[in-house]
Amino acid sequence: MKNIRSWRAIVLACCFIGSLAVGGEAEKGKFFSVAARQVNAKDHGVVGDGTADDTAAIQAALNAAATKGPVCYLPAGHYRVNGSLVVPAGVTLCGASGGVPHSEHPIGTVILAYGGRGKEDGEPLITLKPNAVIRNLVIHYPEQTFPDVVPYPWTIRGDGEMCQVLDITITNPYQALDFGTKWNELHIIRNVFACPLKIGVFIDQCTDIGRIENVHFNPNFWTRMALTPKWPGGDIKAYLEKNLIGFKIGKTDWEYISNSFVIFPRIGFHFDDFGHGPGNAVITQSGADICPVAVRVDRVQRHAGVQIVNGQFMAAIEVGEKNEGPVKLTSCGFWPVPETKEQIVKEGPSTLILSSCHFAGWDSKGTGAACVRAKGGRLVVNGCEFMAEGKRQIVLEKGLVAATITGCLLRGEDGIEDKSGGDVKIGLNTSH
Repeated sequence: MKNIRSWRAIVLACCFIGSLAVGGEAEKGKFFSVAARQVNAKDHGVVGDGTADDTAAIQAALNAAATKGPVCYLPAGHYRVNGSLVVPAGVTLCGASGGVPHSEHPIGTVILAYGGRGKEDGEPLITLKPNAVIRNLVIHYPEQTFPDVVPYPWTIRGDGEMCQVLDITITNPYQALDFGTKWNELHIIRNVFACPLKIGVFIDQCTDIGRIENVHFNPNFWTRMALTPKWPGGDIKAYLEKNLIGFKIGKTDWEYISNSFVIFPRIGFHFDDFGHGPGNAVITQSGADICPVAVRVDRVQRHAGVQIVNGQFMAAIEVGEKNEGPVKLTSCGFWPVPETKEQIVKEGPSTLILSSCHFAGWDSKGTGAACVRAKGGRLVVNGCEFMAEGKRQIVLEKGLVAATITGCLLRGEDGIEDKSGGDVKIGLNTSH
């Protein structure tokens, strides 16, 4: 017991000394720990007053960190960037925040993006080379307007292996995170908060296990910000519902997405082949809220597909006619928006499995639409609860090959209709 207490004392003492090093030396550029070598961007001429163009000075500091770093520390301030920045391989661009900064309290490091206005396909604001990191800062586009939104290039692009975006808020990006234009793998995107206007995250050309964790897309990060110019006002919800794709996912092997969220998108999560083949993914504890289409699966890998567990969706899920890979939803909840007809639409030759899900409030306008409509491939519905009385639950249309519907709570009159002519087994469901 005495030895254990001694070790605890040593650990606590080390933590205390480490905290003093971080807190007392941060403004001198000695961030994280005594062992980490730092480059302070102030030593390379950055001004940080929001007016002077700091692009060249920040790039000089980043280049210096490649040999003298590996951390390039950007102290608290507002840094105008008229061009683009490249974070060299192995370098970390680190702002002054100790956690995730909020645009409502922009007291730390803020990058003001002026470059690329009107050039959707221009150079990204920030490109991460292999194993490069950006963290602990806010990015804002002062010249972005609303409702007359102006295209901009991607805010952050990953180019290579194990690029990382950590603890970042981006107020109003047109296109936020690009991990698809260049080959990449093992990317880590964690604790990112933004109001993207066209695409939140784009994943493609990923050959090994990317991770997206705690990423939230919500207009609050623009409308509630304390940066200038102030939010101009307008119906941001209507704009996003016509234009935004939250998570655009193409070729990726074993993409893990957890605790991530988007509100008001046109499509929450969109899976397709964007030129490099389809991918596969596991999504947990995530959701798409108040939108016409929460998940659209046009193509996923035939042998793996997409699995969604503990998802929450206030809209519909659509499986397209060209998809061949399995789509599995387990323990997911569904609620309607006023436009909701079906909550699940299944087309094409793939297999769809719904297990332990609950559905509430489909057929919002009372047109007679069923909660689940399937007209291709195979369908398994097991242990699900359909919580709206007096409405049709499932319609199986011509073209469906096979289906099993078992152990479900249907509520009210049995509304399962089989018009498929396929091999269908229905049993052990209740209507009370």
